[in-house]
Amino acid sequence: MIPDVPISLPLLLRICAVTDGSITYLLEAIFGGKAEVSTLCQQIVEADEKMCSLLNISSKEPVNIRKVTLRVNGVMHVFAKSLSPVNRMPSGMREQLMQADIPVGKILRSNKLETRRDILHIERLHSSDYFTGEVLSRDYVIIHDSRVLMWINEVFPIDYRWRA
Repeated sequence: MIPDVPISLPLLLRICAVTDGSITYLLEAIFGGKAEVSTLCQQIVEADEKMCSLLNISSKEPVNIRKVTLRVNGVMHVFAKSLSPVNRMPSGMREQLMQADIPVGKILRSNKLETRRDILHIERLHSSDYFTGEVLSRDYVIIHDSRVLMWINEVFPIDYRWRA
């Protein structure tokens, strides 16, 4: 079931909030440009208790943490943080995710992975580290072969960017 999203949010932002498809392709369709990923940081760490719970993995398994921004036509629309259990990633995906600024949706497609996205939580927040003013935050998991392949948190500004 998709969580409720306030009707007071701009329509385009509501669509992004509830989609269970690729945000990358959706942003490209909405704004008519190529989505560009900029990796802010990426590292492999041992899974802590919270990561184990989110990803359904054992303690101390390697997890790739990736923080990126998504821009279209030079305008930042999304900040995203992802957690990926390294041992579950198909090798082609692992290489692309860890070595290049490629959007997750395009990585999944280029590796021909059949996946689904399950939205876990959507909320409106009064601030964030990456945008001024109110933001919409959503958490979801990408499932592949009945296991969590990625946990992702996306943050969208609630402002002029979403006016059609």
